[in-house]
Amino acid sequence: MIDSIPQTKPVTILIVDDDDVDVLGIERALKKLKIVNPILRAHDGIEALQILRQPNGIARPYLILLDINMPRMNGQEMLAELRLDKSLSSAVVFVLTTSQDDQDKVLAYSQHVAGYIVKQHVGDGFMNVIEMLDRYWRLVELPIA
Repeated sequence: MIDSIPQTKPVTILIVDDDDVDVLGIERALKKLKIVNPILRAHDGIEALQILRQPNGIARPYLILLDINMPRMNGQEMLAELRLDKSLSSAVVFVLTTSQDDQDKVLAYSQHVAGYIVKQHVGDGFMNVIEMLDRYWRLVELPIA
């Protein structure tokens, strides 16, 4: 489980995606793997930044699963704003998107994402993604403050 790492607080997962079916797939994979971390959802970058910037909004440590193609503020725009904000710039972000565009990949990595995952390559639903995150969190330590 993601929260099985030696942290005093569980890792919160912020899913930023406008596709309800994809979000349900992620939530089902978490449940099937018995990962009970807190989950928050934003439908676009604007909503995600509002959640992240609330005084008592989202506690550290947290992980962001970010889609690229969304209305109002897309994932690339959100990443750019996130990295400019000193209080949010160190956020761990995995892009989880349908975009296979090389420009999107290059731009995302230039904004220091931890990984770029194409939804069509996920295979067995979102199970592989969640299992990868579980392994990642067992090895990586993040500041809680």
